[in-house]
Amino acid sequence: MPVIEFDREVDASGLKCPLPILRAKKALTGMERGQTLKVISTDPGSVRDFQAFARQTGNELVRQIEAEGGWVHILKRR
Repeated sequence: MPVIEFDREVDASGLKCPLPILRAKKALTGMERGQTLKVISTDPGSVRDFQAFARQTGNELVRQIEAEGGWVHILKRR
């Protein structure tokens, strides 16, 4: 798997909905257009949540990866 570069990382491990989304939203607000955010989450519902979040906000969901004990979501700031 290719290495994915990112500008900022949010570790939302152990947090349940809606906290991973809220943390991502806050991080994206402080980022510039085109920058990439990596979010680590252990909440199984985060897969659907981040898909919906990207559709609703216009940010690009670049990739979702199932990792040990959780998921990694890569978002690009609109």
